[in-house]
Amino acid sequence: MKTWLVATITVTFLAAAGGSASAAPLEISQIDTKNRQTHKYTCATGKILQVTYWNAANGQSFALVPVKGKQLLFVNTIAASGVKYQAGNYTWWTKGPRANLYDATKGENAPPILSDCIAVIR
Repeated sequence: MKTWLVATITVTFLAAAGGSASAAPLEISQIDTKNRQTHKYTCATGKILQVTYWNAANGQSFALVPVKGKQLLFVNTIAASGVKYQAGNYTWWTKGPRANLYDATKGENAPPILSDCIAVIR
């Protein structure tokens, strides 16, 4: 457990500090990540996000999402549709090429803090 926490903190810190660290491989000794993909999203507000995803051999997936100027490492959770990722009080919910960012502290029925984020096709 401690190794995972240290690795998570290290990845998050490096991503926040270096900007280009999101291209680095996610290395957690107990989790074998199989692939990495980076997508650029344009949101309804005009905000552009670069999100990196990792899929692990054990079925888990992770997303590195910028939130309020910080890179946060999200972990997938169960979703009725699409893929939902959680980091603390934030939820990054993707459905196909679209995504929304929610803040649970805003209330159960609050609108997303970033909505209609659409992946830019390269």
